[in-house]
Amino acid sequence: MREDKGAMKEKKKEMTIVKKMMIALVGGLVVGIACLFLRESLISSGQEGIWNTINMLLFQDITVAEGVKSIGLFYIIGQLFMRGLQLAIVPLVLVSLSLAMCSISNSTKLGRIAGRTLIGFFAFYVCGAFLGCAVAYGVKSLGLFNVTLPSDGVAEASTIEAFNPLGVILNAVPSNITGAFSTNNSILAVVVVAIIIGLCLNQLGEKGAPLKALLESGNEVIQLYLTFLINKVGPIAIFCLISRTFAVYGVEYLAPVAAYVVAAMLTLFLLVVTLYPAGIYLTTRLNPFKFLKKIAKVGVFGFSTNSSAACLPLNTRTCIDELGCSEEVTSFVLPTGMTINMNGTTVMHMFAVTFIATAAGIDVTPANMVVMAFLSICAAAGTPAIPIAGTTMIFTVLSGMGWTTDLCLIGYALVVAVNRPVEMALLPLNVIGDAATNVIVNAKEGELNKDIYNS
Repeated sequence: MREDKGAMKEKKKEMTIVKKMMIALVGGLVVGIACLFLRESLISSGQEGIWNTINMLLFQDITVAEGVKSIGLFYIIGQLFMRGLQLAIVPLVLVSLSLAMCSISNSTKLGRIAGRTLIGFFAFYVCGAFLGCAVAYGVKSLGLFNVTLPSDGVAEASTIEAFNPLGVILNAVPSNITGAFSTNNSILAVVVVAIIIGLCLNQLGEKGAPLKALLESGNEVIQLYLTFLINKVGPIAIFCLISRTFAVYGVEYLAPVAAYVVAAMLTLFLLVVTLYPAGIYLTTRLNPFKFLKKIAKVGVFGFSTNSSAACLPLNTRTCIDELGCSEEVTSFVLPTGMTINMNGTTVMHMFAVTFIATAAGIDVTPANMVVMAFLSICAAAGTPAIPIAGTTMIFTVLSGMGWTTDLCLIGYALVVAVNRPVEMALLPLNVIGDAATNVIVNAKEGELNKDIYNS
């Protein structure tokens, strides 16, 4: 009994990842800003040598010539975390998206349901991406994402070569599969390979079971690895990343970051209360306010848990018991949506990538944003239903655009550190989108109980 009580107390005492992230963020801001004022004070009083010593011990980039004799503790911890996230990108996309394609049944009825489901998800993806692009470009045009950067960094960022967006189509099909898997700069090719593998496994049926089982095991390994990395290493790394950012580059990042967080969250909320009700009304002529009222608790639960997978049981019961959806259709649409419908993630990507690129001195054009949206939709469709996975996928879009300079990585590190509120705000968009598509597919299949829906 005593052991049981001790175990319960231990569980209660264990701090959630949300609290850890917030403590790391606040602690990093305090330490970083304190170091900023300390630096300015020491330099102005002629004691620059003391600051140089602190910088060499904690913040110095050890990969450049100036850092040969430095320790750079905060830099090393931050880079190990970032590289750890990057390590998982290719296997994460390959396994998640392959399994998503496997979930599409080949029977006639479910094949038709699958087609309507995918069309619904894609339509919401496109609408969300368009609105996200429009607002993000507007905020960027107002200069709210502008950051004063070191001149040498701007020169480096400006050397990124221009490219024809149509080249993305050619690069999407790799001529060498091992080449596509050997770099994070060919993620779109990995997406195409994953779709091909998933669809082929679907057709093979039992013959493909061994490979499917291998992919499922691989997915478990990747999710365990990412959970450990984010839960255990993430808070420490975020503290180091944010401390170093403000200690080295100053407080000029605070206003642009606030603009990013506020603009992204407001846009995500606007989409929840407009996009899905409009979609349901236009396609089914059902009362959209009934849908919003009944599904609101699923959105709140998604905001709290920050996991599409955690919302699946509640979403399923709400769709069947309160919205009148059939169990057969719901059992296909919602699990598929949990896997591939991450349009909230795509909206967040539009803001995050625009902010990062602008902060790094890159002029983001409307043509760039079209390519960003395409890459993000492909990446989001392969995002696993676990917390903070969408933030990890930001680097996928950056890699696809070729925006991986040191300054882009600094901006990415900053977004990783402050992105928790945005991640929480995008989850309702994902899970309510699953339910909206489910209602539409049920209505089109003639399996929606309108008496229950209108009750």
